[in-house]
Amino acid sequence: MKVSREQFAANRLRILEEASRLFRDRGFESVKLADVMQAAGMTHGGFYGHFQSKDDLIEQTLAHRAARERPRVELERYVENYLSSRHLANRADGCDIAGMAPDTLRQGPVAREAMTAMIRAQLDRLEKSMRNADDPHARRDAIGSWAAMFGAMVLARVSTDATLAEEILTQTRASIGKLTGEWEPD
Repeated sequence: MKVSREQFAANRLRILEEASRLFRDRGFESVKLADVMQAAGMTHGGFYGHFQSKDDLIEQTLAHRAARERPRVELERYVENYLSSRHLANRADGCDIAGMAPDTLRQGPVAREAMTAMIRAQLDRLEKSMRNADDPHARRDAIGSWAAMFGAMVLARVSTDATLAEEILTQTRASIGKLTGEWEPD
């Protein structure tokens, strides 16, 4: 049965979104094509109508996520949400960069360029949200804040000690608040 162009595009989008969730949650290597197609509500056989290979799926997923629209953020709220217990526990619906960057390091140049686009977009977004957005140091502060947030999330997620993980998140929130002068951290 032939599907319309609209249905084909909707199916492809669903595959990309489900692949993104699974990749963030379990990593590229642990996710099988059958897992992605099952999560998207389709049969495994339909995969090759959309993608050439798993590597192509990874590249296209990263490019899709890099191209999405990102609204301006209020830095204080963003930091609080990003460095939260909820985000720590919910990899599948969490940050693309924290969830997929470590695996992307081992991918080819197309995937790495898509991740680079995500990083650039995130830094631009954070820079614009800084209280000192017109200051020449705003970019530096955005990079420092983002690096601290990303690093804290990765460290907290890899830790087997829940108390240490929470301490990492709490102390990073306090450090960023002090660095940016955006708010008084708790």
